[in-house]
Amino acid sequence: MSDLATDTTAAYAAALDAADPLAAHRSEFVGADTSLVYFDGNSLGRPLAVTGERLRAFVEEEWGGRLIRGWDERWYDLPLTLGDEIARVSLGAAPGQTTVGDSTTVLLYKLIRAAVDARPGRSEIVIDSDNFPTDRYIVEGIAAERGLTVRWIEVDRAAGVTLEQVRGAVGERTAVVVLSQVAYRSSHLADVETITPVVQDAGALMVWDLCHSAGSVPVELDRWGVDLAVGCTYKYLNGGPGSPAFAYVAQRHLDGSAGGPALQQPIQGWMGHADPFLMGPGYQPSGGVRRFISGTPAVVGMLAMQDMLALLERTGIDAVRAKSQALTSYAVDLADVWLVEHGVTLASPRDPALRGGHVTLHHERMREVTAALWERDVIPDYRDPGGLRIGLSPLSTSYAEVHAGMSAIRDLLSGT
Repeated sequence: MSDLATDTTAAYAAALDAADPLAAHRSEFVGADTSLVYFDGNSLGRPLAVTGERLRAFVEEEWGGRLIRGWDERWYDLPLTLGDEIARVSLGAAPGQTTVGDSTTVLLYKLIRAAVDARPGRSEIVIDSDNFPTDRYIVEGIAAERGLTVRWIEVDRAAGVTLEQVRGAVGERTAVVVLSQVAYRSSHLADVETITPVVQDAGALMVWDLCHSAGSVPVELDRWGVDLAVGCTYKYLNGGPGSPAFAYVAQRHLDGSAGGPALQQPIQGWMGHADPFLMGPGYQPSGGVRRFISGTPAVVGMLAMQDMLALLERTGIDAVRAKSQALTSYAVDLADVWLVEHGVTLASPRDPALRGGHVTLHHERMREVTAALWERDVIPDYRDPGGLRIGLSPLSTSYAEVHAGMSAIRDLLSGT
């Protein structure tokens, strides 16, 4: 237990907010000035107030004013220009390797299938047993489709995949390994920098899911030598419900400099063609990361995240990470003082350096507690078995909000 737990008063939470260098940004988010406690920013981030004006201007000026001309003027290249912006601000990646479009599920399918096809003669896909359902389902589907075997890494649900487990799972039969940088249930932060070369040394390709890390923890895809990555934009990038995901493909896999042919994606749509407006009889993939675009991109869905990327650039990801670690540590400290006596256990790594932007608290009553909290305008989410997940988006969450929410959990467990 840290020193923070020695003072559990609301006044102390207010003092933490007063000393927080990022506190002023909270007022930039819609609804942050209300009494509602939002513990689900790791599922859907709050919108920024300026985004309303961006959406209005788009409808009246770009869509309404420019109409079909918008494609020539900006929209056609938006998946790539916005991809480069995401890469620069939150992925540690050079231009030309990231594109925006499709859902996380579809992009995972594209990259995993492309990676499998780039490793002919290899028969296994490796994934951990507690990865997000979409990742596991996609892997199982591709394995069935291509006649492969899924090798499961069994993990502790309160922790996550370790380097030693990956080293023991990969070998000459491994085609692809699929892991999440931040585990969706426990918030365990995988060591991308050390795991990736172990996979590559086995001759396999590494696919990282960044859904719970992009915009929350520092990511250095180029420096870490990552092959492929996918992430969503509606959590810490605040793109709004259903905003399109992003895909990263390292340049060496786009130009064939990795020692094999360039990766080819399996969903051949007109927007990924080398000359989409030729509309010819056969498919010729575009050069670069554009080849991973399939159909018409969701332009409206790409608008909101641009405001969050601008804010992230102003604040810097290191400052965001520091606030994230402080917020989750504060929640853990309050849980130690208030909730342990009611039988609550921490289902996340205790060391803040080993977890992402959320913590999970375990108790057999957490399903009913979560439902009751929603009735009190305290909004966490629930994950079986018995996990109440507290997602603390650093730029929109205050220490006072954490204090109020944890107090409500304590009161429900104690019957008050």
